[in-house]
This record gives sequence, C-alpha cells and structure tokens, in this order.
Amino acid sequence: MALNPLAALSTAEATAVDWQLAYRRMLWLSDSVVVIIAVFLSQYVWFSATGESVTQRVDETAFTYTWVSVALILGWQLALAISGSRGERVVGMGMSEYRLVISSAVYLFAVVAVVSYLTMTPVSRGYILLGFPLGLAGLLITRYLWRQRLKAHRRAGRGMARALVIGDDEENARITAELDRNPEAGYVVVGLSGPGSRSDYTCRGASVPFLGPADDVIMMMSMVDADTLIVASDAALPVRKVKEISWRLKAGRQHLILVPSLTDIGGPRLHTRPVAGLPLVHVETPRYTGRQRVVKRTLDVVGSLMLLILLAPLFAILGTLVRASSTGPVFYRQERIGQEGRPFQLIKFRTMVPDADDMLTQLLAEQGKDDAPLFKIEQDPRITPIGRVLRKHSLDEFPQLLNVLFGDMSLVGPRPQRSGEVAFYDFAAERRLIVKPGMSGLWQVSGRSALSWEEALRLDLYYVENWSLLGDIGILLRTFRAVLAPGDTAH
Repeated sequence: MALNPLAALSTAEATAVDWQLAYRRMLWLSDSVVVIIAVFLSQYVWFSATGESVTQRVDETAFTYTWVSVALILGWQLALAISGSRGERVVGMGMSEYRLVISSAVYLFAVVAVVSYLTMTPVSRGYILLGFPLGLAGLLITRYLWRQRLKAHRRAGRGMARALVIGDDEENARITAELDRNPEAGYVVVGLSGPGSRSDYTCRGASVPFLGPADDVIMMMSMVDADTLIVASDAALPVRKVKEISWRLKAGRQHLILVPSLTDIGGPRLHTRPVAGLPLVHVETPRYTGRQRVVKRTLDVVGSLMLLILLAPLFAILGTLVRASSTGPVFYRQERIGQEGRPFQLIKFRTMVPDADDMLTQLLAEQGKDDAPLFKIEQDPRITPIGRVLRKHSLDEFPQLLNVLFGDMSLVGPRPQRSGEVAFYDFAAERRLIVKPGMSGLWQVSGRSALSWEEALRLDLYYVENWSLLGDIGILLRTFRAVLAPGDTAH
C-alpha cells in the first residue's frame, strides 16, 4: 500500500506543503523554458548573423556549441537551485528573489569565463554576451508574472500560512493589523494568545479568537489548525519556553517566527553573529556614503532626462488641456521643504482653481484637519475637472522631473511637504529630511491617499533607514503600474 507523506499532517500543514511544492515545480518549469529558449535562441542568432560554424576545433578536437548550450542550461538551473531563488522564504515578497536570480546569472557568467580561460577553450564572446542578458531578462519577467499570480491567490485567501500570534495586547493588535493590510505576505492570523485579556480581533471580516495565556502552545496551534507560530514579545513567552516550543514543532511543516523589538529595520542592516551560543544581531547605523549618493544621483539624472525626452509630446498635450479647462497658468509652483530643511520651488501641472492656496486654511478648519502634518482635503472643491483626471493618474507630477534634473528632488524618496506641515514634525518625522524628497515613494505605492499620516511616516522612515538601489528600481516599477492602474485609493 502506498504511503501518503501528508497523512500525518494537519489540514493547514498539508495544504501549505501542497501549494509550496506545486509553486516551486511551476517556477522550475518556467525557469527551464526561459533558459532553454534564451540559450538556444542566442546560439542560433549569433552564429547565423556572424556566419561562424557551430562546430569548432580545439587542439585537433572538434566540439559543437550545442553541447556548450546544454551545459549552460544545466549550469544555470543548478545556480538557481543552489542560490535558493525558489525557496519559500523569498518568493512572493520583497526584492530577495530578484537579487538571487541576478546573482545566479552573474556567478554562472564568472564560472564560464574562468573555465574557458583555464581550459583554453575559445568560447564565442558574442554568444555568451547575448545569451546571459536575454535569459536574465526572461527570468525576471516570468518571476514577476508568477509573483503577481501568487499575490492574487493570496488576496483571495489561498496559499496562506495560518498563524498563531503570541504577545501582549498592543503587539498582537499591531501584527494582526499589518498582516491583515498586506495579504500578499502570505499570512492570515487565526488565533491570538498572551498575558493580556484582549477580546477577539476582527481580521479580514472574520473574528480572530483570543485563546488566553500561552500555557500549551502546541495544543493552541492544533485548536486553530495553525502551521506558523509568531512570537511578538518576550513578555508573552520567556526565552527558555520559546526554545522548548521550537523543539516540539514539526520540522519543515510548522514554523516559528520571532518578531524583534526593533521594527522597520531592513535585511541589509541586520547581521547575525553567533557568539558562545548567543545569536547576536548587529544592527548597522544607516549611512549614506559618497558611492551611494553618486549611484542615486546618476539614476536620477539619467532617468529624469530620458523621461523628459520621451514624454515631451505628452507634456504638450497635457499643457493644452490644462490651459483650455480653466483660467490660470499651465504650471503651478509652490514652496516645499527639501533635504536638510532647504526650501525649493516644486513644479506641477495646475489641477486647481487659481486661488486654491487662499482657500486651504478655511477648508482644513472646516474638516478638522488643521492640526496634523498631512494636509488632505476630502472631496476637494478646488480641483478642476481635468485636474481630477491628472491627479488620479499622477500626471500632474510629471513636471517634477525638472526638479529631479536640477537636483532639488529625486525620482524616489519621501514626498516633499509644505513648511506648515513640516512645522508639525517631531524628532522621528524630521528624519524624512535626511534624503532628497522624491516624485514617488514607498508610501505612495503602498496605499496612496488611503494611508494615515502615521502609516505614511512609518513607510517613509523605513525607506530612509534602508535605502538600496534595487529598492528604488522596485518602487519605480510599482509607480508605473500605479499610474496606469491607479485603483480606488488615488485622488
């Protein structure tokens, strides 16, 4: 009789194992197809274009590039597997998956170069230089498409890890709310525990039960059919008990997640260093070196210049529409506060009536929003009809490419605010001014107008504390998608 490897698992564990295996197999299959097409297409295009023979001779020994292509395909798949690019910890969220795919290609390219040199094999440079970029681009595109499919499944409640959260009332509420807000992360909270006395919590329209003190965690996980345990604070479980629980979890089937007391710290700043059995976590202080500044400024100059050239016809059309829609200038200039508190003139397409600034104070007072550092007017009567369209798709922001080119702004960064808004800043909010303000930013692509000031500030500070080039590129890609499909949170 055949044995079912999932028979001893709970429903949640079996479901998690099933979808993870299926997802990894589909990634392996799509990676294989992409690499095979890229390598053999490069072989065909290069040797057809140059007229070189596919069969070469080295020291009286003949070899065909078809076997070189087969070796490259196998080596590429091996590199993707060794790097862990299909691991359940990296797929679906963050930039780690893309970094691993890119590093796999770079390492394989280096190995091919070294082996070719050591064996004195004259591998065609053009064939290699064509195949690697083509394959890498294909892999990144297909991984992105798979990621979008996975996110859609998770938003529909499929492919989720069922989590039991243990912590004090405040931590339980915070973690549950964050996971509820970001279903793409792949976790749904099915139970709460801890020393407090909090009642059940509503998550995604369903009630999450509070199970009381964490006396028997394994039994609690069984009660709510959880496959993941999230320990949110030391007050809920002492270190020794956490260790004992980790021993009792099923390896590879049940997972333990510890939430550090330091939140919003990105992976590149965290370094684990075991010392005498102590898992010490080093947190690097955020530093902005000359190299980082040069890289970011180069991206700003090249990106803004290219976009200004490409979008010049659109600028002319939008300017004509603004001029025809209402009286007043095409462009709107307003003083904003930039890096290190320096003021500058922000440029936008005008989307409001000419005397809009004079009406702001009265409207804020009427809506009771004149005491917060994020001036938002609901159903703003100052916006023109064409202005609503421009704002929904963020088309009014395009002239800020000039601000980026002149050095007042960056393509990505915290949004620049008025001096009246900056006056409300506390010590934490002032850290937004460490970097240049941006046309787009992390909070704009994470919720836009739907976010509160506290949520927007947290995302901005996360960006400031954990800046990276790949992070900027990821935000820009998400910005283009938001412009084309703004959704209901764009106003």
